[in-house]
Amino acid sequence: MTVIEIPGSKSVTARALFLAAAADGTTTLLRPLLSDDTEGFAEGLKSLGYEVRQEPGVWHVEGRPAGPALDDADVYCRDGATTARFLPTLAAAGHGTFRFDASPQMRRRPLGPLTTALRRLGVDLHHHGAEGHHPLTVTAQGIKGGTLTLDAGQSSQYLTALLMLGPLTAEGLAITVTDLVSEPYVEITLAMMRAFGAHITQDGRTYTVAPTGYRATTYAIEPDASTSSYFFAAAALDPGRTVTVPGLGTGALQGDLRFVDVLRRMGAEVEITETATTVRGTGTLRGLTVNMRDISDTMPTLAALAPFADGPVRIEDVANTRVKECDRLDACADNLRRLGIAVTTGPDWIEIRPGTPSGTGVEIATHGDHRIVMSFAVTGLRAPGITFDDPGCVRKTFPDFHRVFEAFTRTP
Repeated sequence: MTVIEIPGSKSVTARALFLAAAADGTTTLLRPLLSDDTEGFAEGLKSLGYEVRQEPGVWHVEGRPAGPALDDADVYCRDGATTARFLPTLAAAGHGTFRFDASPQMRRRPLGPLTTALRRLGVDLHHHGAEGHHPLTVTAQGIKGGTLTLDAGQSSQYLTALLMLGPLTAEGLAITVTDLVSEPYVEITLAMMRAFGAHITQDGRTYTVAPTGYRATTYAIEPDASTSSYFFAAAALDPGRTVTVPGLGTGALQGDLRFVDVLRRMGAEVEITETATTVRGTGTLRGLTVNMRDISDTMPTLAALAPFADGPVRIEDVANTRVKECDRLDACADNLRRLGIAVTTGPDWIEIRPGTPSGTGVEIATHGDHRIVMSFAVTGLRAPGITFDDPGCVRKTFPDFHRVFEAFTRTP
């Protein structure tokens, strides 16, 4: 059995940084993820005047319930969607003029439902290029609060940003959601907000957030479940191989741990205890049809594993993967075809036929997307010779991925 220490969750780290910055007092974050995305978030907070002290394995954040310490600032969000969506929302609760920009990749990703909602709350927000995209300027004067209707069918991060804003408003916030994707990520948000002292009630698709503010705390970041999926998939592919990820157990916040339920349906053995999750390959990988709307970040992992199943693998309800770092649905399909695998796609689905990928001389087109690289590393276990046009883009969430994955696969 191989035990893999997976770096901290990107999603949890980003939320923890927002909540810590908004809290009254000094928050200590244990085992935060150190990657380009989370470093970008921390640097963004510093650009707004927050004090963030980073030590190995421990970050300390001095909270400012009144908002950014500066009243005029420029923030570069790099490639990070959480940075690009959460920090303008945090700044809107303060007072001042705050300019935000991001990488060309992030500029292409949509913000419209979030920025429209902020405007409805009275925020003076201006897009400088394409409407609903970075760059943008927020001229903040605090937020009274009120009621909103939100379409979060494109990204649950829109809802998360507004929920986390709620305790910072003067009168609270009520949000009715008409559509929602990746709902488990919202459950992460709610649990973490409560850990920082927020009060939220839910009636169907309406979330009501009281204007409580936040309390500083010490918060431990759990391992990243999405990153764990590559190691779980690799174990499922190899008969007799067992991998255990400590820190991801029955109480884990992240919905992407449900990926192991998909592997169980395909034939792998899965055990989830209070403290860890273990997957063992059995030599059986069955084809299946699976709805991955709520765990769509692991869609590329399953797509990369799918050729080795004994029947077709059809992944449904993943339209939102088309507006991630790249169009992941088409990226997976195109790369699988390069490897000689038969694939069909639709607006929100992909179907992959069984086959033997030929990796010799095939370069995977990553589109700068860390999840494409890490997913097709799994395919490469049975298709020697695969290369990547941008292997270093894994720095976004797991800078040491290639070394750790190679060491894992070399271990009996």
